[in-house]
Amino acid sequence: MGLGAMLAPGGAAAQNYGAIAYSPSTGADGWAVNYPSRAMAERVALQDCRRYADDCAVQLWFRDACGALAVGANGYGTGWGTSPGIADSYAIQTCRKYTSNCAVRRRECTLR
Repeated sequence: MGLGAMLAPGGAAAQNYGAIAYSPSTGADGWAVNYPSRAMAERVALQDCRRYADDCAVQLWFRDACGALAVGANGYGTGWGTSPGIADSYAIQTCRKYTSNCAVRRRECTLR
């Protein structure tokens, strides 16, 4: 069994969820990866972000993939993909719809 073939109870392939939370007012972020459910990943990302800001919200969740948050002059964007480069590209594209000077602030990938 390869590293990416982790099995859940009953023999089904395990799914790994991740999430990124962000506070637009402060720039704080929080993240979580490799949790067994979307809800757990979102909860951990929010808790992480809320250590620094009160207005954090989950901006992105992803499963068996990479997620990225890009921040610009007056806005942000998120994206996900099967590789870090794809996630980064989508996050920057989304950010550029709202603002300029976008750069990836946070990128995280789950185990697959």
